[in-house]
Amino acid sequence: MIRLTNLADYAIVLLSQMAREKNQLVSAQYLSDATSLPIPTISKILGALGRADILESHRGLKGGFKLSRPASDISVAEVIEAIEGPIALTNCITTHEEHSKDCSIVDLCQLRTSWNIVNAAIKDALHGVSLEDITMPQSPDSLSRQVRSAIAGNNRPETTA
Repeated sequence: MIRLTNLADYAIVLLSQMAREKNQLVSAQYLSDATSLPIPTISKILGALGRADILESHRGLKGGFKLSRPASDISVAEVIEAIEGPIALTNCITTHEEHSKDCSIVDLCQLRTSWNIVNAAIKDALHGVSLEDITMPQSPDSLSRQVRSAIAGNNRPETTA
């Protein structure tokens, strides 16, 4: 089973809340109140998202955090990678040398390039889904069309009014 960590899931929850705030600065305390997540967890996530240039932080009495660009320009893949690192189904796919050493047959494996194809399809699909796409309520049919469109390789999923 492929799963996101809780931190990646929480990052999407926080960013969705921020997207609903229409570019207003929000505090960690506000996000905690709105999402019921603990402030230490929120702070850790906000720091990672800031380092990935997904968020802007503003210090001071009236400071806070806001999206660095429109929610439509932030992909789910960017968020996952900011929290978890590169998206990879198997250790041999990562570009990090230490991970490929986890497998004793990495140099002999005939499926390594095939896993790269599958991994690229998943990454492309996640890059095709924006924060705005998952923040706005949609019907199941509309969401299904978006997923099929993303998997088919279109740059952006279909949107319906």
